[in-house]
Amino acid sequence: MEIPSSFIYFMLLLEHCFMASLAVPAAARTNITTDQSALFALKDCITDDPHKFLERNWSTSTSVCSWVGVICDANHQRVTPLNLSYMDLKGTIPPHLGNLSFLSGLSFRENNFGGSLPNELGSLHRLRTVSFGSNNLQGEVPSWLGFLPKLQMLNLYGNRFSGTIPTSLCNTSSLQIINLSENMLSGGIPRSLTNCTSLKGLFLGENSLRGEIPPEIGTLQNLEQLSANTNNLTGRIPNIIFNVSTIKIIDLSLNKLSGQLPASIGHCRPNLEELYLWDNELREKIPSSISNASKLTVLELAANYFSGTLPDTLGNLKHLKELNLAGNYLTRESSSLELSFLSSLTNCRELEKIMLANNPLNGTLPISMGNFSTSLTSFSAFDCHIKGTIPKQIGNLSALIVLRLQNNELAGPIPTAVGGMKELQGLYLQRNRLQGSIPPYFCYLRKLDVLNLSSNELFGSIPTCWGSLTSLRKLYLDSNNLTSTIPPSFWSLQDILEVNLSMNSLCGHLPQDIGNLKVVIHIDLSWNRFSGEIPAVIGGLQSLKTLSLAHNNFQGPLPHSFDGSVSAEFLDFSDNNLSGVIPKSLEALKYLKYFNASFNRLRGEIPSGGAIAIFSARSFMGNEALCGPPRLKVPPCKTSTVGRSKTVAAGVLVYVLPLLIATILVPVLVLVFVRRRRKNAKLPSQGDLLTVATWRRISYLELERATDGFSESNLVGKGSFGSVYKGILSDGISVAVKVFNLNLQGALRSFEAECEVLCRIRHRNLVQIISSCSNIEFKALVLEYMPNGSLMQWLYSHDFFLDILQRLNMMIDVASSLEYLHHGYSVPVVHCDLKPSNILLNEDMIAHVGDFGISRFLGDGDSMTQTMTLATIGYMAPEYGSQGIISTSGDVYSYGILLMETFTRKKPTDEMFAGEMNLKRWVKESLPHAVIKVADANLLERDDEHFAAKQECILSMMKLAMDCSEEAPEERVNMREVITTLKKIKMNFLKDVGGRSLKT
Repeated sequence: MEIPSSFIYFMLLLEHCFMASLAVPAAARTNITTDQSALFALKDCITDDPHKFLERNWSTSTSVCSWVGVICDANHQRVTPLNLSYMDLKGTIPPHLGNLSFLSGLSFRENNFGGSLPNELGSLHRLRTVSFGSNNLQGEVPSWLGFLPKLQMLNLYGNRFSGTIPTSLCNTSSLQIINLSENMLSGGIPRSLTNCTSLKGLFLGENSLRGEIPPEIGTLQNLEQLSANTNNLTGRIPNIIFNVSTIKIIDLSLNKLSGQLPASIGHCRPNLEELYLWDNELREKIPSSISNASKLTVLELAANYFSGTLPDTLGNLKHLKELNLAGNYLTRESSSLELSFLSSLTNCRELEKIMLANNPLNGTLPISMGNFSTSLTSFSAFDCHIKGTIPKQIGNLSALIVLRLQNNELAGPIPTAVGGMKELQGLYLQRNRLQGSIPPYFCYLRKLDVLNLSSNELFGSIPTCWGSLTSLRKLYLDSNNLTSTIPPSFWSLQDILEVNLSMNSLCGHLPQDIGNLKVVIHIDLSWNRFSGEIPAVIGGLQSLKTLSLAHNNFQGPLPHSFDGSVSAEFLDFSDNNLSGVIPKSLEALKYLKYFNASFNRLRGEIPSGGAIAIFSARSFMGNEALCGPPRLKVPPCKTSTVGRSKTVAAGVLVYVLPLLIATILVPVLVLVFVRRRRKNAKLPSQGDLLTVATWRRISYLELERATDGFSESNLVGKGSFGSVYKGILSDGISVAVKVFNLNLQGALRSFEAECEVLCRIRHRNLVQIISSCSNIEFKALVLEYMPNGSLMQWLYSHDFFLDILQRLNMMIDVASSLEYLHHGYSVPVVHCDLKPSNILLNEDMIAHVGDFGISRFLGDGDSMTQTMTLATIGYMAPEYGSQGIISTSGDVYSYGILLMETFTRKKPTDEMFAGEMNLKRWVKESLPHAVIKVADANLLERDDEHFAAKQECILSMMKLAMDCSEEAPEERVNMREVITTLKKIKMNFLKDVGGRSLKT
């Protein structure tokens, strides 16, 4: 935690005053030789003196009193203050310093002294200042410190002291400053600290203290600063602490304090200047009396549970510089849609920072925002449900450096007046509903460092003048409706680091000038209409980590050489018209973690060395003529020696063989089509099912051998109508054999339904059928084997863990399969039983939806049908459970519940859900400000460097889950909308964490 500058200034000022007052006459008892010996002993314990302060200065050739860091009293020439601060010394503190009997000040701050404080220092009864801040000292805080009768300042911050705070510390009433912050202290705050009746500053922050704050602290009538931030303190804040009339700064942030603030908090607080209570569990309203603390300059109440309206009286705080109320449940006054409290803040003429993010303000920005203080540098109100338009008066904020309004409901155009904010460095307007074109006035913002306009409804072209934005480092315009080409001037931004123009309708060719972006780290141009060849210079961008050109119309070869892209971690060229070979230079990219060249027209051997060898078949699927090892699901590469014959053979394979297959296959398909038309939507006969399903005939005997007699050791799961066994066929192929228990009612119907669906559908995220085996007494399906089990197994077993990106990818896989079932097949297919146990994972952790035993086709234009077969409780849509109505929107509902379960790790049937409380309501009540309360604890930890990005990702997933699980079927989104949203969530998440290979 960053210590407020006022704390630091206060400490430095006090210590300077103390040290300056210590060189006072004292009665000499012994010779200065005693002091010299003690200091030489200290010098001998110094193991590193990088600046040679002591080595060059402390010697017998000069007087002790002229040594650096030493001050002697004028009359008796004895060492009084000893100050070796800021010298980068390393070593230990010898017990010989206890012989400096006239020592009144000891300061070794900002060094690297280790070991413990020797007990011999406890004999220095003249000590007024002990300052060992920012070293590496350890052990317990010495109890002898409480027996130094004249001690006024104790600074032990920034060390490794452990144990509890000594109860004897305040045996002397002279202590004015106690600073034990940034250590590893545990236990509670001792009530005996109230014996320090002269105490002005108590600093206990950044330890592991527990328990409640002793109310006796409020009896310290000279206390000016109290800091106990970043601990594990609980309970209420004693009201009496706010009654200390001398208090200037209170910092109790980052604890677990609860309750509410006293209604009288602002009364009789004439000196309160800074109040830090953020990241606790405080509730109820913010007392309006806080506005009476007329000297208040900093008010930090973020990340609590404050609710109610924001008082308009905050404008009475004339000296307010920083206001942070983010992450609460605060709302606007209901009388008007306008956020009137913002108008009142225009009276605070010294205001520099306003942070309101993550509050359900649910109102509009007033035009009076243009009257804010000219000193305002930061305005943050993202995730606040702000509606309406951005007032043009915002352009009056000429000193504003950062404006954050993302994740709101803002509409209309971006005002051209934004061009008047000449100091602006960060503009964040992403995830709104802004319309119109991008104003060319952005080109006047010469100091702009980050511009984020992603996920809006902007159209038109990118302004041609953007080459003038030489300070621009990060640009995000993705997920809009931009057209035209990238202006040539854009490629002159040589210092830009991140560019995301994905999911637009941009077109044209990429010029060689892209090579001017010498320091660029991330480029995402995916999901556009770019064409032409990929410039070879891209392979020479040394800092490039992420490059996505997927889903465009690029042609020609991949860049031949990637030797220059030494930092590359993520390369995606999928879904283009690329031809030629995959260059072997990719083998040299040792940091590569993701590569995708699928769905192009690539041919030749897949490189098998370096990092590219780790990728699965998914990275290469859908190409023309790639070859390589069997695990990549491509043909083996030919090794024949005669070049001519190889060429001829390749020609036969590429041109003749497909023609031959087509000649045979077309009549067969026509015949199948005619037969299906004649059946008039009736269920096919068992013989038909087996014919379509079987690529090879498998007998009961072979299945029995493959599963070792259907032994328990090969049992991998049980379902409603039978069991699943792992089997190994005679050719070595691993399969899953689903055996139906025909004694169970509905088992035969389930077998027939699953046969019908699996025989007719094909998708990369659906479990594929290999064969079937059927006679009067035995029914089984032979399916592809999923070696990594089910999502259920990975969510709830202590032996497995899925990070946030893996879960997100799996949800995209599942959504892709449902999008195919609902919209991509000739008639809609409803799965009816979507749940984690039916989500299976292959060797690459790619999710496949299985178990179609109760699925239904919606034929003859029907959008729904009825059934008497119930699905799994907790996942069924309301209309399914109450009326037996099934539809594609019912699957969407189940998908929403699945999303919640995947990211909360809570089953909808968990025992915590009783009465009116259920999984959906539990999650909904956490949105948007307390998603950390419901998210799987393994995914969100506050000290994670990517905490904010992960929290935002999970919040977005939960919002999507709510849209999927609306009570009324017609209000639910469809799976096409779900897929689009998921891709945006993933894109934003990866952009926020700065890479594609995140692990928790």
